[in-house]
Amino acid sequence: KLLPCDNVDSDGGRSGSGGLSAIFPSHQLSLTKSGFIEPLLPPMRHHKLCWDFFKHIMSLDYLIHDFEAMCHNIKATSRRVLIDMGASLVFHDDSKKKKKRKKYREPPIVTLMNLYEKFGFQFDHIYAFEVDTMNSRQVYEDLLPEKYFASYHWINAGVTNVKGHKMNPLHSILTKFDEDDFIVIKLDIDTPSIELPLAHQLVEGGPDGIYHRMVDQFYFEHHVHLGELAESWERDKTMEGTVKDSLEMFHSLRERGIPAHFWP
Repeated sequence: KLLPCDNVDSDGGRSGSGGLSAIFPSHQLSLTKSGFIEPLLPPMRHHKLCWDFFKHIMSLDYLIHDFEAMCHNIKATSRRVLIDMGASLVFHDDSKKKKKRKKYREPPIVTLMNLYEKFGFQFDHIYAFEVDTMNSRQVYEDLLPEKYFASYHWINAGVTNVKGHKMNPLHSILTKFDEDDFIVIKLDIDTPSIELPLAHQLVEGGPDGIYHRMVDQFYFEHHVHLGELAESWERDKTMEGTVKDSLEMFHSLRERGIPAHFWP
């Protein structure tokens, strides 16, 4: 089993190459407590979706992670935690057109977990909240890779934005860990009335600003009025607010110490 940073050069890789800042000489990356991350730019997705929408709409290739910096921050005793709000693993691959073939596309969250694992960040606890009723057998037999069984907590219930409620993971799960732990949060429940208050609670910081100190990475699909994604979001009636609102929220999160990314 890989330990965190086993796949990262012990010298950090910066002495000769200059690290991420050398790869991106424009100096447009954002610097956070977890290292460099991508700049905040519309369309809040991979830019190539403007030319080939369906090929790039779920791509994570626009995200930048500074695993070197994360390796310097993590400790041997740190627990690695993923809190996934909106954890459906069902992503069909043309299953409606080809009803006889039941093939599933790899969910973006699994792609993300595989990326972390590549650099030795294997999650000890994965708390997966999903409001849509799903057959647990399908989740574990058909959708979830076996390597995550030991750490996966499937919670087939919706979250709430009520402060102090046990179904608010910021209260009932996040605060049960320590500042030395490595904590990743993903928020994508397609319900602005719940997810926006949760995002704002992260901006506010929680009791004594603890959220700002504890969250190491945050991924959020903010459904705003954005032309490039309007066709997808209008269908679900989830658009609320403007691109300016989104940029200001994500900037506020980063300014307060939470490395925030747009999620596809």
